[in-house]
Amino acid sequence: MTETSRKTPTHGSSQAQLPAATDLYRLDTLLSEEERMVRDTVQKFVRERVLPVIGEHFEAGTFPRELVPEMAELGLLGMHLDGYGCAGLSAVCYGLACQELEAGDSGIRSFVSVQGSLAMFPIFAFGSEAQKQRWLPAMAQGEVIGCFGLTEPDVGSDAANMRTTARRDGTSYVLNGTKMWITNGGIADIAIVWARTEDGVRGFIIERGTPGFSTSNIHRKLSLRASVTSELHFDDCHIPAENMLPEVRGMRGPLSCLNEARYGIAWGATGAARACYETSLEYAKTREQFQRPIARFQLVQQKLVGMATELVKSQLLALQLGRLKDQGQLHPVQISVAKRNNVREALKTAREARSILGANGITLEYPIIRHMNNLESVFTYEGTDDIHTLIIGQAITGESAFS
Repeated sequence: MTETSRKTPTHGSSQAQLPAATDLYRLDTLLSEEERMVRDTVQKFVRERVLPVIGEHFEAGTFPRELVPEMAELGLLGMHLDGYGCAGLSAVCYGLACQELEAGDSGIRSFVSVQGSLAMFPIFAFGSEAQKQRWLPAMAQGEVIGCFGLTEPDVGSDAANMRTTARRDGTSYVLNGTKMWITNGGIADIAIVWARTEDGVRGFIIERGTPGFSTSNIHRKLSLRASVTSELHFDDCHIPAENMLPEVRGMRGPLSCLNEARYGIAWGATGAARACYETSLEYAKTREQFQRPIARFQLVQQKLVGMATELVKSQLLALQLGRLKDQGQLHPVQISVAKRNNVREALKTAREARSILGANGITLEYPIIRHMNNLESVFTYEGTDDIHTLIIGQAITGESAFS
C-alpha cells in the first residue's frame, strides 16, 4: 500500500458531519415529509400542553382529561383508521405519534392507544355499518370515550379461558363477570367487552348507564398514575343483541385488537427511552463533580453510549415494523419482537438514566422516575414480556410452550 493510498479516506467519510446526539443514525432522513410533519406536530403538542402539567397529574393520580378535545382536534384518535371522521394516516405516522406521546407520558399514549386501537378498531374491523356510523365519528372527535375489556381478576395471559359470559335471552344478551386493569374504564362512555357465548367468544358494545354495568377505579397505583385504570362489573347486564360485533367470532377478535395496541407500544417505548436519554445527557453535561462535568467520566459515557445505541436499534426496529404494516406484510410475531425488545431496553435506559442523575433522578422535577415507573406497567400489559418471549420461541422452534 502506498503512502497516498493509506491517507485516502473512505468515500464520503471526510464530508459527513457529526450526527446529532439524539439521532445518531439520521433516522430523520428515512421519514417522508408527511411523517416528519406528524411527528413534529405531536412533539410540539407534548412540549407545550403535556409536559407542563403531567408531573402534577402523575403525583395526584389524575388523568388530564382537558387534553382530550385537543388530541381529537389534532386527529390523534383513531388516526390510523379510514373514514368515519378518522384521519386515515399510515401506520408509520401513527407509530411516530405514539413515540412522541409517550415521550410525554405513557398514560397519554395509553389513552390514545386504547381509544383508537382497542375501542375504535374493533368497531371499525368487526362492527356493522350502523355501529360504525353511530360510534366512530363521535369517538374520533373525543365526544365518546371507549375502553376494552378482556383481562379478568383470575385470567390474564390465558385470556381464552375467560369467565365472563353472555347468555342469549330473546332479543338481548345477559352478561355476567368482571374485567380488570381496564385503561379508561372509569371515564369511558362505551366498553368493548369480550365474553364467552354458546357459539364462542364474542365482542359487545356496552354503554355506560346500562343496568347491571358498573365500574370501580383502581387506586394506590405507583405506575401509570396519570391514567384511569378500572374494573368493569357485569351483574345480569342486559344489552340488545344488535350491540354484538357481528363480523368476528373467537379469540381472533380480541387478539387482533391487542396486536394493534402492541404495535403502538413498540413505538411508544422509544419515546420514553428517548426522554430519559436526553434528560440524562443534558444533566451529565451540566452537573459538575470533582471540578468537571460528569459527562467527562468514563463510566457516565459508557452509560450514555449504551442508551444511545439501544435507542437507535429500537427506533429502527419500530420503523421497519411500521413499513411492514403499511405494506400489508406484518406478522404478529414481528410485533412481539419489537414490543419485547423496545420495552425491555426502554426500562433499562430509564434505570441507567436515573443512576446518572443520582438523588435528583427520583424527583418529579425530572421525568425519569415517572417514565421508569410507567414502563413497569408497559412491560406487563398487552402481553407480558414472558408471553412475548414464548410467542417468538414458538415461531422460531415450531414448538408451543403453551400446551
